[in-house]
Amino acid sequence: MGAEMTFEIEAFGSVCELKAFLINGKEADSVAFVDKYDHSPETGDDYGCGDMRADVKAPNTWALERYGITPDEFKTIAEAVAEKVSWGCCGLCI
Repeated sequence: MGAEMTFEIEAFGSVCELKAFLINGKEADSVAFVDKYDHSPETGDDYGCGDMRADVKAPNTWALERYGITPDEFKTIAEAVAEKVSWGCCGLCI
């Protein structure tokens, strides 16, 4: 049996980016796990978001191999990332 997977996610206090993201001790990139975009740009301010959310991606070979994780672990991580970077309506980029 392999080593237990570990991951650490730290979001900034008020923006939709991650301050720290590590998987099995490796610095990770959230774009491998989620697609993040404004789902309602017409309702946000000029430089804000109407509904910033992240959609979980399907497991991909690149991320599985890079971080030494299983498809189930990928899903767990992706859901955690999506929760941290989904802010809804926000005007902090203004």
